[in-house]
Amino acid sequence: MLSTFHGLETVRRGMTAQQQALYVTGHNIANANTPGYSRQRVNFEQSPPYPFASKNRPVIPGQMGTGVEGGTVQRMREEFLDVQYRGENMKYGYWNTRAEALYKMEEIMNEPSDEGLAKTLDRFWQALQDLAVNPSNSGARSVVRQRGIAVAETFHYLSSSLKSIQGDIKNEMDVTVRAVNSLARQLHEVNRQIGEVEVHGYLPNDLYDERNRLLDELSQYVNIRVTQVPSGGSALKIAEGRFTVEIVDRTGSTVIGTLVDGRLGKVNELQLNYQDNVIKAGPVVGFSLGDQTFSTFERLKENGKLGALLYSYGYSEDGGVTTKGLYPEMIGDLNAMAKAFADQFNAVHSNGWSVTEIKNNVSSPSTKPFFTYDAADPAGTLDIAQIIKDSLDNIAASATGQIGDGSNAQALAEVKNGMMNIAGNTTTIQNFYESLIGQMAVNAQEAKRLSQNSEVLRQSVDEEMMNMMKFQHAYNASARMITMIDQMLDKIINNMGIVGR
Repeated sequence: MLSTFHGLETVRRGMTAQQQALYVTGHNIANANTPGYSRQRVNFEQSPPYPFASKNRPVIPGQMGTGVEGGTVQRMREEFLDVQYRGENMKYGYWNTRAEALYKMEEIMNEPSDEGLAKTLDRFWQALQDLAVNPSNSGARSVVRQRGIAVAETFHYLSSSLKSIQGDIKNEMDVTVRAVNSLARQLHEVNRQIGEVEVHGYLPNDLYDERNRLLDELSQYVNIRVTQVPSGGSALKIAEGRFTVEIVDRTGSTVIGTLVDGRLGKVNELQLNYQDNVIKAGPVVGFSLGDQTFSTFERLKENGKLGALLYSYGYSEDGGVTTKGLYPEMIGDLNAMAKAFADQFNAVHSNGWSVTEIKNNVSSPSTKPFFTYDAADPAGTLDIAQIIKDSLDNIAASATGQIGDGSNAQALAEVKNGMMNIAGNTTTIQNFYESLIGQMAVNAQEAKRLSQNSEVLRQSVDEEMMNMMKFQHAYNASARMITMIDQMLDKIINNMGIVGR
């Protein structure tokens, strides 16, 4: 036979369960702005009915419910959304880093402006045209020499500045690799702690959150794929287990290597291998992940922040013979441009007579360069020839061997429009440089646009506020039911059986 207080016990359990849910909801609200925190909920469960199934059970119409109780406290985290977020985070890491690298390059090239290479070259061509009009004027010759020095110094500045930024990118890339390895070690430690707790039948929600926070941070550096490894023992079915974290290509379809092995409890650290003795820091020629060594970077292309840094800094897939990448290609094009410009200008300059040669009555002009450079680094070493520095009379303005003739100076000015081979392209020096600047601008605009498209951030506590109100009403309803039962018992005890008194 049921006790008179059975109803009180039922609603007491209801109050306790709803109170537990309120506490958890308050915990959710308090941590609404905590990085990596996931909303939690209480899984309500029916308490065992009365009477229990047994041979000597009381004779009553049937089993009656005894109320509700709070079961496990479970995180509300959608794995599909995690995968989507980490994919977008990886893209954001790549495009944002690439946009920053291109922005720095645009600042260095500084085009269009009065201080850029294009304007400096224009002033040089104009000085040569002025010399063609007054070939005997020492002032005009001095301007040509000074404008030539300005061209060489501008090439120097661009080359050295690009190399400096490239060095900064290398440092940032090394820091990023250390960050990836640090996150891998932290994930391994959290994996270990989770495994030790889950086997006893508990849900370590705070450790789950910490692990997801680390994974979210890691996903900005490289593209990752996460798989679960059961902890075993008495772990609950909803336990998340240990995680194995693999680095995959940008599509997620090809595994590059395992960073954290949840099954074996092992960390495989990432390491980049550089080519030695190449302009202070050579390109990356390979990378290692634990015991695995790779020499190709196609899989790391467009792969998180590390992929963007790698592409910006420079890498080689043939042992350093050919270097690919944003900055090495720009430096290479600048070198090709400086070399083609100097060679073509020197060839025309050597066809003319200088004042010195005219005074010495030479029958044919000699080979006399206007510019000199080191073949290993033309843009970084371009300079005015020493004979031009020594005397303005060594500028070859005449094409006929006459003092008043300035036709060779005009031919030197026409080098601007002359076709030449630059980095395998037959073009003019002006068109080649304009194409470099135009392509850089297009790439920078695209990177900025895709960076903005990939950045998504949402924070809201609306759902938690709704849950708080729901559980609060349920608690109040249970409390109201106690009042009702109390009134009912008061009626039975104090007001029944007194008829006729």
